[in-house]
Amino acid sequence: MASFFSRLTRGLSRSRDNLAHTLPAHSEKPLTDSQWMDVEDGLIMADCGAVLSVNLVETARKERKAPLAALKHAMVSKLENPKLIEHPASGPFILLVVGVNGTGKTTTIGKLATLFASEGKKVLVGAADTFRAAAVDQLAVWVERAGADMIRQHDGADPAAVAFDTIQSGIARNYDVIIVDTAGRVQTDKGLMDELAKVRRVITKACPQAPHEVWQVVDGGTGQNAVVQVEKFREVAGTTGLIVTKLDGSAKGGIVLQLADKFHLPIRYIGVGETLEDLMPFDAEAFVSSLLPEEKD
Repeated sequence: MASFFSRLTRGLSRSRDNLAHTLPAHSEKPLTDSQWMDVEDGLIMADCGAVLSVNLVETARKERKAPLAALKHAMVSKLENPKLIEHPASGPFILLVVGVNGTGKTTTIGKLATLFASEGKKVLVGAADTFRAAAVDQLAVWVERAGADMIRQHDGADPAAVAFDTIQSGIARNYDVIIVDTAGRVQTDKGLMDELAKVRRVITKACPQAPHEVWQVVDGGTGQNAVVQVEKFREVAGTTGLIVTKLDGSAKGGIVLQLADKFHLPIRYIGVGETLEDLMPFDAEAFVSSLLPEEKD
């Protein structure tokens, strides 16, 4: 099996190749004003965002380091490795997962169930995305593969009812981890977002301390739309962390930095491929090293 770093580097290859056209590859040679402008343009094209790109270049230029090393240091400083998940002293850890259709949410939940189960935890998944039978069926395959269990109801069932039943069942049957899926919401649809808020309220009624975490799955290739989605979902669902998927198909890996800088939410995982191993715990240093071109003497 390929190492963590090699898989991450391969997954971010499109973003790195795109940045390599404008970023400095020399370890010592100073850059001219024009070259620094090219660096700034490259960061903007990689979806770091205009404001953050300017800030990164200004910070790097002040560093008494080689240009690429200075830029790497500036980028890492904008990211934080997420803290370890705090499990409650008693009862299950309850995770609510949100996001719009097409982000890879269903597959990501399946992978999370597998990861938790591989740690020896007893996992229950609530299939509250009741409006897409195919999504529930897809989730069921992952859950079975993980050796986890799932609560599901008929198509079109009330998502909040599914969430409530899942929490009650998980507590009664002594599960270690409960993951609640939600329907893929379009952040511009008020009715659907109100329903998401209802799901969150019902979870809290079933367990006053829950959800312990609310993770939003975003597609790294959607650029500024991802920013809009996080803004709205955080307001409605109380997002506490992000999972950025599909970075292997995008040349816009800088969106991870923009999201982290704008919302100060931990990046929990990043997705750089289809397999289980391609959902990786976020590591700021490794991410930036894989995103930037290799230094050359």
